[in-house]
Amino acid sequence: MTSRLSPEDQQKVDQYLSAPQHQVERQPFRVWRLLVVVLVVVVGLGLLSRFLSRLVL
Repeated sequence: MTSRLSPEDQQKVDQYLSAPQHQVERQPFRVWRLLVVVLVVVVGLGLLSRFLSRLVL
C-alpha cells in the first residue's frame, strides 16, 4: 500500500513510532478472563441490587 504522506512526513511518523515508549510488549488477549470478569461484575451488581431492594422494601 502506498503512502499518501510526503517522504519527509513518513520519516517523521516512522521515527515517532520507533520511539521506545511505543515499543511496549503487550500480553496476549485472553477471552476467558474477560468473560469471567464480566460475569463476576454482572452477578455482583445483581446481588447488590437484590440486597438494596431488601433494605428498601
